[in-house]
Amino acid sequence: MNNQKLEKVFKQLGNKEVANHSQRFFKTGKGEYGEGDIFLGIRVPVVRKLVKEYLALPLEEIPNILQSQYHEMRLFAVILMTEKYKKADEKTKKAIYQLYISNLDFVNNWDIVDASAHKIVGPYLMNKDRKPLYKLAKSNNIWRRRVSVISTFHFIDNGQFDDALNISLLLINDTHDLIHKATGWVLREVGKKNNKVEEEFLISNYKNMPRTMLRYAIEKFPEKKRKAYLHGKV
Repeated sequence: MNNQKLEKVFKQLGNKEVANHSQRFFKTGKGEYGEGDIFLGIRVPVVRKLVKEYLALPLEEIPNILQSQYHEMRLFAVILMTEKYKKADEKTKKAIYQLYISNLDFVNNWDIVDASAHKIVGPYLMNKDRKPLYKLAKSNNIWRRRVSVISTFHFIDNGQFDDALNISLLLINDTHDLIHKATGWVLREVGKKNNKVEEEFLISNYKNMPRTMLRYAIEKFPEKKRKAYLHGKV
């Protein structure tokens, strides 16, 4: 199936009211983080259903879909890649990873990052040099920085915390709220696996953390301890 035929399928499923809501929710106005993004108005469960229907699409067709002007088609492309990655051999996993990394300009909103980075980048780098994540963490592009930290979820799930903590430290002075949220979220997940490791990090760094990052990181703490962190009395 060529990209034009697939685009036609997506347009037929679009809903103007949903699209208008998405344009506001994903901050597509001038000067906002999603400036210029275009939505067709297709809800995520429908996108995921389409992924199941088109799972047999060849890998070489995905770049054109990923480079679409339409948000939902880009989301479809990355979710399709994650599903292919699950069942792929090592050669194909490498191809999917390289396709993803070479098209990061189109992995350009938080939901697209969050649906894919920890299912492609994290798994691929699990037993490899993780320098690419640190390079992304230092990028001027917010979405590349978010890819770097969200990718570490895979390491956390496997009991490896160092990269999550090191990247969190790199991002501690980030100016964007979406990075504060993502980093706090990652720290919270470290705490779920090993509370001692998270607290050791927090005790050293919580006074320098953006408020949003800290709130996300301590969200699951007992109320008394959570208030102690928020009031700087740990």
